Amino acid sequence: MSIDEQILVVPESVIRELGEIRGFCHDVDRFLKPILASDQLSFRPRGEMESDPSFKQLIPYVILQHTDSFGEISIFTYTRGRGQGERRLHAKRSIGIGGHISEQDAAGGTDPYTTGMWRELEEEVRIEATYAQQRIGLIYDPTTEVGRVHLGVVHRFELSLPSVYPNEDDISEPGFTPVSELKSRRELLETWSQLCLDSLY
Repeated sequence: MSIDEQILVVPESVIRELGEIRGFCHDVDRFLKPILASDQLSFRPRGEMESDPSFKQLIPYVILQHTDSFGEISIFTYTRGRGQGERRLHAKRSIGIGGHISEQDAAGGTDPYTTGMWRELEEEVRIEATYAQQRIGLIYDPTTEVGRVHLGVVHRFELSLPSVYPNEDDISEPGFTPVSELKSRRELLETWSQLCLDSLY
C-alpha cells in the first residue's frame, strides 16, 4: 500500500475520554460504538499516521476458527510476507486477517468500518464454509512501535469446516493449527495474536 493512502483514524483523546484500553479488552461496544459515531473520525495519510501516536488507526482483526467433532479448536494461521502492508510485522505468524480502512471504503455513504472489514477479508482469503461471526474485543498495545499507533477490533468467525484459502501470495504457510500447538509456540506469533490467544483461549 502507498504511504499516501488515506486511512481511517481516531484521535487518542476520544478513546481516553471513554476509558483506558491496554492489551485485550472484552468490553468492545463500550468503546467502539461511540468511536464509530464520533465526528472526530477522519481519513489521513498513512505515512504520517504510522509515526503519530496522537491518532489511532482502526484495524479489523478477524480470527477464523473451527471446532472439530472432538471439541478441539483450530485457528487459521499464516506467516506475513513482505508484500503485506506493515513491514514491521513481516515473517511473524498471525491468527488475524485484516488491515486498514481506506477512504474508498466510505464511497457512497456506506459504513466505512464494516465495508473495509469485508473488503480486507475478501482480498486476503477465500472462505469455503458457512460461519457465525461476532465482534469480541479490542486490542491496544502501546509497548511496541506498531502497537502504539493502531487499535485492533477483534472479530471471531466460527466456521463449519476448516476451509480457508489465501488470495494473496504474501499469506504464506497457511493452515489451521490447534490452539494447544499455538500456545506451545506462542513466541513465534505477532503481539496481537499472542494477546488474543492468551485472552480468548
